[in-house]
Amino acid sequence: MSTDTTLTQPRTDGRPAKRRGYWSLWATVPREFAFLILTMPIAILALVVLASAFFTGLGLIAIVVGIFIVVASLYVARGFGSLELVRLEWAGRPGIARPVWERSDRNQGFWRTMWAPFIDGHYWLYLLHGMIINPIVSVISWSITVAWTSVALGGTTAWIWYRTIPDGRNDTDFWLHDVVIDFLFPGNTWNIDPLLGETIFEFVVGIIFLATLPFVFRGLTLLHDVIARGTLSAWRSEALEREVAQLSASRGAAVQAEDASLRRLERDIHDGPQQRLVRLQMDLATIERKLERDPEHARELLGEARDQARETLDELRALSRGFAPPILQDRGLAVGLQSLATRSPVPVTVEVDLPSDASVPASIERNAYFVVAELLTNAAKHAEARGIRLVASTRDAGAAGHWLDVWVTDNGRGGATAEPGHGLAGLADRVQGLRGMFVVDSPVGGPTTIGAHIPYTPVAASAPPPPSIE
Repeated sequence: MSTDTTLTQPRTDGRPAKRRGYWSLWATVPREFAFLILTMPIAILALVVLASAFFTGLGLIAIVVGIFIVVASLYVARGFGSLELVRLEWAGRPGIARPVWERSDRNQGFWRTMWAPFIDGHYWLYLLHGMIINPIVSVISWSITVAWTSVALGGTTAWIWYRTIPDGRNDTDFWLHDVVIDFLFPGNTWNIDPLLGETIFEFVVGIIFLATLPFVFRGLTLLHDVIARGTLSAWRSEALEREVAQLSASRGAAVQAEDASLRRLERDIHDGPQQRLVRLQMDLATIERKLERDPEHARELLGEARDQARETLDELRALSRGFAPPILQDRGLAVGLQSLATRSPVPVTVEVDLPSDASVPASIERNAYFVVAELLTNAAKHAEARGIRLVASTRDAGAAGHWLDVWVTDNGRGGATAEPGHGLAGLADRVQGLRGMFVVDSPVGGPTTIGAHIPYTPVAASAPPPPSIE
Protein backbone atom coordinates (compact mmCIF):
# COMPACT_ATOMS: atom_id res chain seq x y z
CA MET A 1 0.00 0.00 0.00
CA SER A 2 1.26 3.41 -0.92
CA THR A 3 -0.20 6.47 0.69
CA ASP A 4 0.94 9.90 -0.41
CA THR A 5 -0.87 11.91 2.19
CA THR A 6 -2.92 10.83 5.13
CA LEU A 7 -6.35 12.35 5.21
CA THR A 8 -6.54 14.19 8.46
CA GLN A 9 -8.86 17.04 7.75
CA PRO A 10 -11.33 17.77 10.60
CA ARG A 11 -15.04 17.32 10.12
CA THR A 12 -17.91 19.08 11.78
CA ASP A 13 -21.64 18.50 12.03
CA GLY A 14 -22.47 22.17 12.41
CA ARG A 15 -23.74 21.85 16.00
CA PRO A 16 -22.41 24.20 18.66
CA ALA A 17 -19.96 22.76 21.15
CA LYS A 18 -21.57 21.62 24.39
CA ARG A 19 -20.70 23.80 27.36
CA ARG A 20 -18.85 22.13 30.18
CA GLY A 21 -20.51 22.31 33.59
CA TYR A 22 -19.08 22.63 37.07
CA TRP A 23 -18.84 18.91 37.72
CA SER A 24 -16.92 18.34 34.50
CA LEU A 25 -14.13 20.53 35.92
CA TRP A 26 -13.47 17.88 38.53
CA ALA A 27 -12.46 15.44 35.78
CA THR A 28 -9.19 17.32 35.24
CA VAL A 29 -8.49 18.11 38.91
CA PRO A 30 -6.17 15.11 39.47
CA ARG A 31 -4.05 15.92 36.40
CA GLU A 32 -3.96 19.65 37.18
CA PHE A 33 -3.00 18.92 40.80
CA ALA A 34 -0.19 16.63 39.64
CA PHE A 35 0.99 19.31 37.20
CA LEU A 36 0.96 22.06 39.83
CA ILE A 37 2.49 20.04 42.66
CA LEU A 38 5.42 18.99 40.45
CA THR A 39 5.93 22.45 38.95
CA MET A 40 8.11 23.95 41.68
CA PRO A 41 10.49 20.97 42.08
CA ILE A 42 11.02 20.87 38.32
CA ALA A 43 11.39 24.67 38.15
CA ILE A 44 13.93 24.74 40.99
CA LEU A 45 15.88 21.92 39.36
CA ALA A 46 15.88 23.84 36.07
CA LEU A 47 17.00 27.01 37.84
CA VAL A 48 19.93 25.24 39.53
CA VAL A 49 21.08 23.43 36.38
CA LEU A 50 20.63 26.33 33.97
CA ALA A 51 22.10 29.00 36.22
CA SER A 52 25.11 26.86 37.06
CA ALA A 53 25.79 25.94 33.44
CA PHE A 54 25.07 29.33 31.91
CA PHE A 55 27.06 31.47 34.35
CA THR A 56 29.91 28.95 34.43
CA GLY A 57 30.03 29.20 30.64
CA LEU A 58 30.07 33.00 30.80
CA GLY A 59 32.93 32.90 33.29
CA LEU A 60 34.97 30.58 31.06
CA ILE A 61 34.09 32.16 27.75
CA ALA A 62 37.50 33.79 27.51
CA ILE A 63 39.16 30.38 27.17
CA VAL A 64 36.73 29.23 24.44
CA VAL A 65 35.48 26.23 26.42
CA GLY A 66 32.89 28.53 27.95
CA ILE A 67 31.22 28.88 24.56
CA PHE A 68 30.49 25.16 24.50
CA ILE A 69 29.10 25.30 28.04
CA VAL A 70 26.81 28.22 27.15
CA VAL A 71 25.56 26.35 24.09
CA ALA A 72 24.96 23.30 26.24
CA SER A 73 22.94 25.39 28.70
CA LEU A 74 20.78 26.67 25.85
CA TYR A 75 20.08 23.11 24.69
CA VAL A 76 19.26 22.13 28.28
CA ALA A 77 16.87 25.11 28.49
CA ARG A 78 15.21 23.83 25.32
CA GLY A 79 14.76 20.45 26.99
CA PHE A 80 13.15 21.92 30.12
CA GLY A 81 10.87 24.10 27.97
CA SER A 82 9.78 21.14 25.89
CA LEU A 83 9.07 19.23 29.10
CA GLU A 84 6.83 22.11 30.25
CA LEU A 85 4.84 21.93 27.00
CA VAL A 86 4.41 18.18 27.36
CA ARG A 87 3.26 18.58 30.97
CA LEU A 88 0.70 21.22 29.97
CA GLU A 89 -0.75 18.92 27.33
CA TRP A 90 -0.87 16.10 29.88
CA ALA A 91 -2.72 18.45 32.25
CA GLY A 92 -5.46 18.85 29.62
CA ARG A 93 -4.44 22.12 27.96
CA PRO A 94 -4.59 22.47 24.15
CA GLY A 95 -1.32 21.79 22.40
CA ILE A 96 1.08 24.68 21.85
CA ALA A 97 2.83 24.98 18.49
CA ARG A 98 6.51 24.13 18.91
CA PRO A 99 9.25 26.15 17.24
CA VAL A 100 10.92 24.59 14.22
CA TRP A 101 14.33 23.72 15.60
CA GLU A 102 15.79 21.79 12.71
CA ARG A 103 15.78 23.79 9.47
CA SER A 104 17.27 22.99 6.11
CA ASP A 105 19.52 26.03 6.15
CA ARG A 106 21.10 24.93 9.44
CA ASN A 107 22.22 21.45 8.43
CA GLN A 108 25.53 22.66 7.05
CA GLY A 109 28.14 21.18 9.31
CA PHE A 110 29.22 21.15 12.91
CA TRP A 111 30.00 24.86 13.33
CA ARG A 112 26.72 25.92 11.75
CA THR A 113 24.87 23.71 14.20
CA MET A 114 27.11 24.94 17.01
CA TRP A 115 26.24 28.59 16.49
CA ALA A 116 22.54 28.03 15.75
CA PRO A 117 21.35 28.59 19.37
CA PHE A 118 23.08 31.98 19.52
CA ILE A 119 21.11 33.34 16.56
CA ASP A 120 17.80 31.65 17.37
CA GLY A 121 15.72 33.75 19.74
CA HIS A 122 13.71 30.75 20.88
CA TYR A 123 16.70 29.34 22.77
CA TRP A 124 17.08 32.56 24.74
CA LEU A 125 13.36 32.70 25.51
CA TYR A 126 13.49 29.12 26.73
CA LEU A 127 16.47 30.05 28.92
CA LEU A 128 14.57 33.07 30.28
CA HIS A 129 11.57 30.89 31.03
CA GLY A 130 13.55 28.14 32.75
CA MET A 131 15.92 30.33 34.72
CA ILE A 132 13.74 33.29 35.78
CA ILE A 133 10.05 33.23 34.86
CA ASN A 134 9.05 29.68 35.71
CA PRO A 135 10.84 29.52 39.10
CA ILE A 136 9.11 32.72 40.28
CA VAL A 137 5.65 31.75 39.02
CA SER A 138 5.98 28.15 40.20
CA VAL A 139 6.72 29.21 43.79
CA ILE A 140 3.50 31.24 43.81
CA SER A 141 1.33 28.59 42.14
CA TRP A 142 2.81 25.77 44.22
CA SER A 143 2.22 27.66 47.47
CA ILE A 144 -1.40 28.43 46.56
CA THR A 145 -1.95 24.82 45.51
CA VAL A 146 -0.60 23.40 48.75
CA ALA A 147 -2.42 25.95 50.92
CA TRP A 148 -5.78 25.59 49.13
CA THR A 149 -5.63 21.79 49.17
CA SER A 150 -4.62 21.71 52.83
CA VAL A 151 -7.46 24.00 53.92
CA ALA A 152 -9.99 22.10 51.80
CA LEU A 153 -8.99 18.68 53.10
CA GLY A 154 -8.19 19.77 56.65
CA GLY A 155 -11.40 21.75 57.09
CA THR A 156 -13.74 19.08 55.74
CA THR A 157 -12.13 16.38 57.89
CA ALA A 158 -11.57 18.45 61.05
CA TRP A 159 -14.62 16.92 62.75
CA ILE A 160 -12.81 13.56 62.62
CA TRP A 161 -9.44 14.42 64.06
CA TYR A 162 -9.93 17.77 65.84
CA ARG A 163 -10.83 16.24 69.23
CA THR A 164 -7.63 14.19 69.23
CA ILE A 165 -5.46 17.32 69.48
CA PRO A 166 -4.36 18.08 73.06
CA ASP A 167 -6.06 21.24 74.36
CA GLY A 168 -3.38 23.62 75.61
CA ARG A 169 -5.49 26.77 75.44
CA ASN A 170 -6.29 29.05 78.37
CA ASP A 171 -9.00 31.62 78.92
CA THR A 172 -7.03 34.38 77.24
CA ASP A 173 -6.84 32.56 73.90
CA PHE A 174 -9.32 33.39 71.15
CA TRP A 175 -11.23 31.16 68.75
CA LEU A 176 -11.66 31.91 65.08
CA HIS A 177 -15.37 31.18 65.12
CA ASP A 178 -15.82 33.73 67.92
CA VAL A 179 -14.08 36.41 65.86
CA VAL A 180 -16.27 35.69 62.83
CA ILE A 181 -19.53 35.56 64.84
CA ASP A 182 -18.71 38.81 66.65
CA PHE A 183 -17.96 40.44 63.30
CA LEU A 184 -21.20 39.23 61.70
CA PHE A 185 -23.44 39.65 64.76
CA PRO A 186 -22.07 42.48 66.95
CA GLY A 187 -23.16 42.47 70.61
CA ASN A 188 -24.34 38.84 70.63
CA THR A 189 -24.32 36.93 73.94
CA TRP A 190 -24.32 33.43 72.45
CA ASN A 191 -22.56 30.79 74.48
CA ILE A 192 -21.23 28.19 72.03
CA ASP A 193 -19.05 25.28 72.96
CA PRO A 194 -15.59 26.33 71.68
CA LEU A 195 -14.69 22.93 70.34
CA LEU A 196 -18.01 22.49 68.53
CA GLY A 197 -18.00 26.01 67.17
CA GLU A 198 -14.43 25.73 65.90
CA THR A 199 -15.16 22.36 64.23
CA ILE A 200 -18.23 23.70 62.45
CA PHE A 201 -16.39 26.84 61.38
CA GLU A 202 -13.46 24.91 59.94
CA PHE A 203 -15.85 22.51 58.20
CA VAL A 204 -17.66 25.40 56.48
CA VAL A 205 -14.36 26.97 55.44
CA GLY A 206 -13.17 23.59 54.14
CA ILE A 207 -16.33 23.14 52.09
CA ILE A 208 -15.84 26.60 50.53
CA PHE A 209 -12.22 25.87 49.64
CA LEU A 210 -13.13 22.42 48.35
CA ALA A 211 -15.94 23.82 46.17
CA THR A 212 -13.59 26.40 44.65
CA LEU A 213 -10.71 23.96 44.24
CA PRO A 214 -11.38 23.20 40.52
CA PHE A 215 -11.48 26.91 39.68
CA VAL A 216 -8.23 27.60 41.52
CA PHE A 217 -6.43 24.67 39.87
CA ARG A 218 -7.78 25.65 36.46
CA GLY A 219 -6.74 29.27 36.96
CA LEU A 220 -3.21 28.38 38.05
CA THR A 221 -2.82 25.93 35.15
CA LEU A 222 -4.07 28.60 32.75
CA LEU A 223 -1.47 31.00 34.18
CA HIS A 224 1.31 28.57 33.28
CA ASP A 225 -0.32 27.93 29.90
CA VAL A 226 -0.46 31.65 29.05
CA ILE A 227 3.18 32.12 30.06
CA ALA A 228 4.24 29.09 28.00
CA ARG A 229 2.35 30.36 24.95
CA GLY A 230 4.10 33.69 25.25
CA THR A 231 7.64 32.35 25.68
CA LEU A 232 7.78 28.74 24.45
CA SER A 233 5.51 28.69 21.39
CA ALA A 234 6.38 29.26 17.76
CA TRP A 235 6.07 32.77 16.41
CA ARG A 236 3.39 33.79 13.95
CA SER A 237 6.05 34.93 11.53
CA GLU A 238 7.35 31.35 11.42
CA ALA A 239 3.90 30.06 10.53
CA LEU A 240 3.69 32.62 7.73
CA GLU A 241 7.15 31.64 6.56
CA ARG A 242 6.18 27.97 6.42
CA GLU A 243 2.95 28.81 4.61
CA VAL A 244 4.86 30.83 2.02
CA ALA A 245 7.25 27.91 1.55
CA GLN A 246 4.33 25.50 1.16
CA LEU A 247 2.67 27.81 -1.34
CA SER A 248 5.89 28.07 -3.31
CA ALA A 249 6.25 24.29 -3.30
CA SER A 250 2.61 23.88 -4.31
CA ARG A 251 3.00 26.40 -7.10
CA GLY A 252 6.11 24.59 -8.32
CA ALA A 253 4.29 21.24 -8.22
CA ALA A 254 1.40 22.72 -10.19
CA VAL A 255 3.74 24.16 -12.79
CA GLN A 256 5.54 20.83 -13.12
CA ALA A 257 2.24 18.99 -13.44
CA GLU A 258 1.06 21.36 -16.15
CA ASP A 259 4.41 21.08 -17.93
CA ALA A 260 4.18 17.29 -17.83
CA SER A 261 0.62 17.46 -19.16
CA LEU A 262 1.69 19.70 -22.03
CA ARG A 263 4.58 17.37 -22.91
CA ARG A 264 2.25 14.40 -22.86
CA LEU A 265 -0.23 16.25 -25.07
CA GLU A 266 2.57 17.08 -27.48
CA ARG A 267 3.65 13.45 -27.55
CA ASP A 268 0.09 12.21 -28.02
CA ILE A 269 -0.55 14.65 -30.85
CA HIS A 270 2.74 13.68 -32.51
CA ASP A 271 2.08 9.95 -32.21
CA GLY A 272 -1.62 10.10 -33.05
CA PRO A 273 -3.37 12.91 -34.95
CA GLN A 274 -0.18 14.20 -36.61
CA GLN A 275 0.58 10.80 -38.12
CA ARG A 276 -2.98 10.46 -39.30
CA LEU A 277 -2.86 13.90 -40.92
CA VAL A 278 0.39 12.98 -42.70
CA ARG A 279 -1.29 9.82 -43.96
CA LEU A 280 -4.32 11.86 -45.02
CA GLN A 281 -2.10 14.30 -46.95
CA MET A 282 -0.43 11.41 -48.77
CA ASP A 283 -3.80 9.84 -49.59
CA LEU A 284 -5.09 13.15 -50.98
CA ALA A 285 -1.98 13.48 -53.16
CA THR A 286 -2.52 9.93 -54.49
CA ILE A 287 -6.20 10.69 -55.16
CA GLU A 288 -5.22 13.81 -57.08
CA ARG A 289 -2.89 11.78 -59.34
CA LYS A 290 -5.39 8.95 -59.99
CA LEU A 291 -8.55 11.01 -60.23
CA GLU A 292 -8.51 10.98 -64.06
CA ARG A 293 -6.62 7.74 -64.80
CA ASP A 294 -8.27 5.43 -62.22
CA PRO A 295 -11.45 6.99 -60.80
CA GLU A 296 -12.58 3.74 -59.11
CA HIS A 297 -9.35 3.46 -57.15
CA ALA A 298 -9.55 7.18 -56.35
CA ARG A 299 -13.07 6.67 -54.97
CA GLU A 300 -11.80 3.93 -52.64
CA LEU A 301 -9.00 6.18 -51.46
CA LEU A 302 -11.54 8.95 -50.78
CA GLY A 303 -13.46 6.63 -48.48
CA GLU A 304 -10.28 5.78 -46.62
CA ALA A 305 -9.38 9.46 -46.38
CA ARG A 306 -12.80 10.22 -44.95
CA ASP A 307 -12.30 7.53 -42.31
CA GLN A 308 -8.86 8.95 -41.51
CA ALA A 309 -10.33 12.43 -41.07
CA ARG A 310 -13.10 11.15 -38.79
CA GLU A 311 -10.69 9.17 -36.63
CA THR A 312 -8.34 12.15 -36.40
CA LEU A 313 -11.20 14.38 -35.29
CA ASP A 314 -12.30 11.84 -32.65
CA GLU A 315 -8.77 11.60 -31.32
CA LEU A 316 -8.37 15.36 -31.14
CA ARG A 317 -11.64 15.59 -29.23
CA ALA A 318 -10.45 12.93 -26.82
CA LEU A 319 -7.19 14.79 -26.23
CA SER A 320 -8.98 18.08 -25.65
CA ARG A 321 -11.09 16.59 -22.86
CA GLY A 322 -8.12 16.71 -20.50
CA PHE A 323 -7.98 20.52 -20.75
CA ALA A 324 -11.32 22.10 -21.45
CA PRO A 325 -14.07 19.54 -22.19
CA PRO A 326 -17.14 21.29 -23.61
CA ILE A 327 -19.57 19.21 -21.53
CA LEU A 328 -17.81 20.37 -18.37
CA GLN A 329 -18.07 24.01 -19.37
CA ASP A 330 -21.68 23.74 -20.48
CA ARG A 331 -23.27 21.41 -17.93
CA GLY A 332 -20.96 21.23 -14.92
CA LEU A 333 -18.83 18.68 -13.12
CA ALA A 334 -21.62 16.25 -12.21
CA VAL A 335 -22.67 15.74 -15.82
CA GLY A 336 -19.01 15.65 -16.91
CA LEU A 337 -18.27 12.79 -14.51
CA GLN A 338 -21.35 10.93 -15.70
CA SER A 339 -20.07 11.32 -19.26
CA LEU A 340 -16.67 9.91 -18.28
CA ALA A 341 -18.33 6.93 -16.64
CA THR A 342 -20.47 6.28 -19.73
CA ARG A 343 -17.43 6.21 -22.03
CA SER A 344 -15.44 3.86 -19.75
CA PRO A 345 -15.04 0.32 -21.16
CA VAL A 346 -15.41 -0.98 -17.58
CA PRO A 347 -18.84 -0.58 -15.90
CA VAL A 348 -18.79 2.39 -13.52
CA THR A 349 -21.17 2.95 -10.61
CA VAL A 350 -21.50 6.69 -10.09
CA GLU A 351 -22.44 8.34 -6.78
CA VAL A 352 -22.30 12.10 -7.24
CA ASP A 353 -23.48 14.62 -4.66
CA LEU A 354 -22.33 17.98 -5.99
CA PRO A 355 -23.95 21.41 -5.61
CA SER A 356 -26.06 22.57 -8.52
CA ASP A 357 -25.43 26.27 -7.88
CA ALA A 358 -21.98 26.29 -9.56
CA SER A 359 -20.29 27.17 -6.25
CA VAL A 360 -17.19 25.09 -7.11
CA PRO A 361 -14.69 27.21 -9.11
CA ALA A 362 -14.24 26.23 -12.75
CA SER A 363 -10.51 25.59 -12.26
CA ILE A 364 -11.23 23.10 -9.47
CA GLU A 365 -13.88 21.35 -11.56
CA ARG A 366 -11.49 21.10 -14.51
CA ASN A 367 -8.71 19.57 -12.41
CA ALA A 368 -11.09 17.15 -10.70
CA TYR A 369 -12.43 16.11 -14.11
CA PHE A 370 -8.90 15.50 -15.39
CA VAL A 371 -7.99 13.45 -12.29
CA VAL A 372 -11.10 11.26 -12.60
CA ALA A 373 -10.54 10.78 -16.34
CA GLU A 374 -6.97 9.63 -15.69
CA LEU A 375 -8.01 7.31 -12.85
CA LEU A 376 -10.76 5.69 -14.91
CA THR A 377 -8.35 5.21 -17.80
CA ASN A 378 -5.73 3.64 -15.51
CA ALA A 379 -8.32 1.31 -13.99
CA ALA A 380 -9.46 0.19 -17.43
CA LYS A 381 -5.95 -0.28 -18.88
CA HIS A 382 -3.86 -1.59 -16.00
CA ALA A 383 -6.04 -2.81 -13.13
CA GLU A 384 -7.85 -5.62 -14.97
CA ALA A 385 -10.95 -4.48 -13.10
CA ARG A 386 -14.45 -5.79 -13.69
CA GLY A 387 -16.16 -2.86 -12.02
CA ILE A 388 -15.41 0.67 -10.85
CA ARG A 389 -17.10 2.87 -8.26
CA LEU A 390 -16.89 6.66 -8.60
CA VAL A 391 -17.90 8.86 -5.64
CA ALA A 392 -17.78 12.66 -5.74
CA SER A 393 -19.09 15.10 -3.13
CA THR A 394 -18.38 18.38 -1.38
CA ARG A 395 -18.23 19.07 2.32
CA ASP A 396 -17.96 22.04 4.64
CA ALA A 397 -15.23 21.27 7.20
CA GLY A 398 -15.78 24.41 9.27
CA ALA A 399 -12.49 26.12 10.03
CA ALA A 400 -10.76 23.85 7.49
CA GLY A 401 -12.87 25.33 4.68
CA HIS A 402 -14.74 23.66 1.83
CA TRP A 403 -13.45 20.48 0.18
CA LEU A 404 -14.21 18.58 -3.01
CA ASP A 405 -13.75 14.83 -2.43
CA VAL A 406 -13.36 12.36 -5.29
CA TRP A 407 -12.93 8.61 -4.77
CA VAL A 408 -12.34 5.98 -7.46
CA THR A 409 -12.42 2.33 -6.37
CA ASP A 410 -11.90 -0.71 -8.60
CA ASN A 411 -11.88 -4.45 -7.94
CA GLY A 412 -8.76 -5.08 -10.00
CA ARG A 413 -5.45 -6.70 -9.12
CA GLY A 414 -4.15 -3.81 -6.98
CA GLY A 415 -0.51 -2.96 -6.43
CA ALA A 416 -0.80 0.60 -7.72
CA THR A 417 1.88 3.01 -6.48
CA ALA A 418 2.57 6.69 -7.03
CA GLU A 419 6.16 6.20 -8.19
CA PRO A 420 8.00 9.15 -9.75
CA GLY A 421 7.56 9.28 -13.50
CA HIS A 422 4.29 7.34 -13.48
CA GLY A 423 0.75 8.57 -13.99
CA LEU A 424 -0.29 8.52 -10.34
CA ALA A 425 2.73 10.62 -9.37
CA GLY A 426 1.66 13.25 -11.91
CA LEU A 427 -1.85 13.24 -10.47
CA ALA A 428 -0.43 13.59 -6.96
CA ASP A 429 1.61 16.62 -8.08
CA ARG A 430 -1.47 18.15 -9.69
CA VAL A 431 -3.60 17.70 -6.56
CA GLN A 432 -0.86 18.89 -4.20
CA GLY A 433 -0.35 21.90 -6.44
CA LEU A 434 -3.92 22.84 -5.54
CA ARG A 435 -3.05 22.44 -1.81
CA GLY A 436 -5.04 19.23 -1.78
CA MET A 437 -4.33 15.66 -0.70
CA PHE A 438 -3.92 12.55 -2.82
CA VAL A 439 -4.49 9.17 -1.17
CA VAL A 440 -3.58 5.79 -2.68
CA ASP A 441 -4.67 2.55 -1.02
CA SER A 442 -3.88 -0.40 -3.31
CA PRO A 443 -2.81 -3.65 -1.65
CA VAL A 444 -1.67 -6.46 -3.91
CA GLY A 445 -4.75 -8.37 -4.99
CA GLY A 446 -6.97 -5.32 -4.69
CA PRO A 447 -9.18 -3.53 -4.30
CA THR A 448 -7.64 -0.19 -5.23
CA THR A 449 -9.03 2.99 -3.68
CA ILE A 450 -7.67 6.35 -4.77
CA GLY A 451 -8.92 9.65 -3.39
CA ALA A 452 -8.33 13.27 -4.34
CA HIS A 453 -9.33 15.92 -1.80
CA ILE A 454 -9.13 19.48 -3.08
CA PRO A 455 -9.89 22.62 -1.02
CA TYR A 456 -11.80 25.43 -2.66
CA THR A 457 -13.43 28.75 -1.95
CA PRO A 458 -17.12 28.76 -2.95
CA VAL A 459 -17.98 31.02 -5.85
CA ALA A 460 -20.95 33.29 -5.28
CA ALA A 461 -23.81 32.48 -7.64
CA SER A 462 -24.01 35.04 -10.41
CA ALA A 463 -27.16 37.11 -10.63
CA PRO A 464 -29.54 36.30 -13.51
CA PRO A 465 -29.40 38.69 -16.46
CA PRO A 466 -32.01 41.45 -16.49
CA PRO A 467 -35.08 40.79 -18.64
CA SER A 468 -34.84 42.11 -22.14
CA ILE A 469 -37.16 44.87 -23.25
CA GLU A 470 -38.94 44.08 -26.44
